Parts: sequence; structure tokens; C-alpha cells
Amino acid sequence: MPDNQPKATPNSKEPQFEIQRIYVKDLSFESPNTPQTFVEDWKPEVQLNLETKSHKVQDNVHEVVLSITATVTSNKKSAFLIEIQQSGIFMINGFPADQLHQMLGSFCPNILFPYAREVISDVVVRGGFPQLILAPVNFDALYMQHLEEKEGKVH
Repeated sequence: MPDNQPKATPNSKEPQFEIQRIYVKDLSFESPNTPQTFVEDWKPEVQLNLETKSHKVQDNVHEVVLSITATVTSNKKSAFLIEIQQSGIFMINGFPADQLHQMLGSFCPNILFPYAREVISDVVVRGGFPQLILAPVNFDALYMQHLEEKEGKVH
């Protein structure tokens, strides 16, 4: 049966996107006040920090790093700290510069987030704590906020 779908060729002007690899670049977990934390009432307070960075690996190939730090306290004492750098290598070709920046700052982190979320949940449980499931993140809104802050500094 013939395939009637058009094929993208290297000379094609159609934008191209491909996930080449997704991996954990760095991972750290600390629970400095165990075992005392386990015998006290569990009243968790979560502080979450997100950051994305990207750099060009070679022509049309970029590494995007989503860094997440979750600091959890209970009863005003540190329960645990988990840090992850979830990374991906993406082939991105044929997009205008503004779209490329949005791909790197929003689209790719959206792809990486579920992987980071799963690793965080797994490691926290292995550390003896109740599961920590991060709420979805609107990377589009964060990207737009970043652009607005950047434009505010320029003017």
C-alpha cells in the first residue's frame, strides 16, 4: 500500500522537531533530620523553584535543562531537599528565531517536566516520605512572563 504522506527531506523548508534523548543530568536528595522527621506530626510545606536553560550542542541540536528544586519542611524543620536537572537533546530546524526561543523556553520544558515529576515522586518515596506529586506547570505563561521581564529591563 503506497504511503501518500509527504516526506521531509534535509533540504525541505518545513520546520523539523525531534527528541533525540531525554535523561537525568543531575540528581540530589537530602533528608538531614531523619529519623526524627518520621516520628513527628507530618505537616509539610513545599517550596518549589524552577529554572530552564538551553545551549546549542551543534547545528540545529540543542540541550534543554529543566532544573527543579523542592524544599520540604515540616514543623519548621527541613524534612528533605530534592534537586533534579532533567535534560533533553532536541533537533530543531527551520523555525524563525522567535519560535526557536519559544521552543527552547516553553515547548521543550513541557516535554521534560513529566519525566522530572516522575523521578521526584519516586526518589521521595524511596527516601521514606509520602509521595510528592508536583502540580502541572504552565511553561507558556512562565516563558511569556520571562519575556515581559526581559523587555522591562531593556526599556
